[in-house]
Amino acid sequence: MKRRYLMGIVMMLAMIGFTSCDDFLDITPTGKVIAKTGKEYRALLTYEYKNFPEDRGLATLRSDEMTLSKASTSTEDYDSYFDIWAWNDLNQQSTTASFGWRRYYHAIYIANYIIENQNKITEATQDEISQLVGEAYMMRAYCHFLLVNLYADAYTHCNPATTRGIPLSLEANVNNVLTCSSVEQVYQQVIADIKEAKTRLKVAAWDEGYTYRFNQISADALLARVYLYKGDWQDALAEAKVVMEKHGDLEDLTDSKVLPNYYKSVESIVALEQVMTSGYVKMGVPSKALVDTYRTGDKRKALYFKAQTASVYSLIKYGDKGNDGYRCSFRSAEAYLIAAEAAAQNAADNAAADDANLVEARTYLKALMAKRYAAAKYNQYAAELDTMQKADLLKAIYSERTCELAFEGHRWFDLRRTTRPQLSKTYGENSYVLEANDSRYTLRFPIEAVEANPNIEKWEGK
Repeated sequence: MKRRYLMGIVMMLAMIGFTSCDDFLDITPTGKVIAKTGKEYRALLTYEYKNFPEDRGLATLRSDEMTLSKASTSTEDYDSYFDIWAWNDLNQQSTTASFGWRRYYHAIYIANYIIENQNKITEATQDEISQLVGEAYMMRAYCHFLLVNLYADAYTHCNPATTRGIPLSLEANVNNVLTCSSVEQVYQQVIADIKEAKTRLKVAAWDEGYTYRFNQISADALLARVYLYKGDWQDALAEAKVVMEKHGDLEDLTDSKVLPNYYKSVESIVALEQVMTSGYVKMGVPSKALVDTYRTGDKRKALYFKAQTASVYSLIKYGDKGNDGYRCSFRSAEAYLIAAEAAAQNAADNAAADDANLVEARTYLKALMAKRYAAAKYNQYAAELDTMQKADLLKAIYSERTCELAFEGHRWFDLRRTTRPQLSKTYGENSYVLEANDSRYTLRFPIEAVEANPNIEKWEGK
C-alpha cells in the first residue's frame, strides 16, 4: 500500500520537468507537475530508495561464493543469471538479467534535481531541507561509487588518473550528453559529495520504518569504504574509527541469534539494499570452499547457513522485500574490519610482530572475533594472531572479512581491489575460468547505452 501511494505521488510529479528523454540516461517522462513542497521532494527521493538496484547481490554471482548445479538451478534462473555467474559477457542470452545502469543514473538525476532546487522547497523547515539535500548528495555519491566499481578498473589496479572511469552526472539536465571521467576524478567527486553531505545531514539515526534513509553515520561509513577501495589506509582507518566511536555496537553471536546484517540488528546503520534476494538465492548454494572457511567455534556458520547434507548447505543469510528482509548496506562490523585492514597495511612489510600498527590491527579484529567465536576457540585464535607478522595477519583479516560479510555484496568488490585471483567454476561437464587480472573483473558498458550514445565511453584523458 505504501509503495503504491509513493508511486502515485511520483507519477503525478514532474520529478524532473521532463519534456524530453535523453537516450544516454533513458529516463522516461513521468508527469508535468513540478514538485514544490518538502513532502513532494521527499517522495521523489523515497521512490529512488525503494527502487535502488540490487546489483551488489547480482555481482555476488560473479564471485566465488556460490555454486550452481543442474539439479538446483531452474530453467528460469539459468536463463536470467547463468551468463553472469559464468562471466560470459560477450555472448549473453537475451534473457540475461541486466545490472542497474539506468536506475543509477535515474537516482543521480533525482539527487541533482533536489540539490539544484533546494532553495525552492516550501513547507519544510531548514533542518528538513538540509537533511533532504544531504541525502541527495549521499545518493549521488553512492550511485557513482557503485558504478565506477562495476564498470571501471579497480582503483588499486590501475593508474587512476589515466584510466577511464564512468560518466559523472552532476546536473539535472536530460539534454546533457556526458562522456567518461577518469577513475581518479570519479573518486574525487564521490569523496567531495560525501563531505558535503556530512555538513548537511541532521539525523543521527532514523526510526524503524525509515532506516533505508541515509543518516549522519552513513556518511562516515561510506567514506571509510571509499578510502579502503582507494588503498588510502590512513584515511580509511580514521573514518572507520569515527564509525566505531559513534556506532560501535556488535551483535554478540555467542548469546544472540539475530543476524548481524538484519535491519533491526544493533549493528545496522543503513538498511537500503536487498543484496541477496530470493531470486539470487535460488540460483545455487554456498560454495564448499566458502563454508569450509568457517573454523571450529565460529557461531556465524550455523546462523548464516543450514546443512542440507554433510557437504551441502543452503543460505539463511539473505533478505527479500516480501520477507521482512531489508539487510544492512552499512553496519558497524564492517568498520572494525576496515580499521583492522588499514592499520595492518600501515605497518612496514618487514615489521616485527609487536609493531604498533599490527597491535592496533589485532585489537580491532579481536573485538569482532570476541563476538563471533565460542570463548575457548576465541582465546586460541586470538593468541595465534599475536604471533603474526603483516602478511599472515592480513590473510587472517581477509579470512574474517570473507566469513563476516559473506553474501552481503562485498566479495566481488574485495576480489577486484585486492588480489584479483583466478577463479574456476563447474556446471555439469563444463568448466569456466576467470583468469587472474582478467578484464572481466570489470563489466562492459551496457550495449543499449553504447548504441544509443556512441560517445558514452569517450574520455578526453585517453
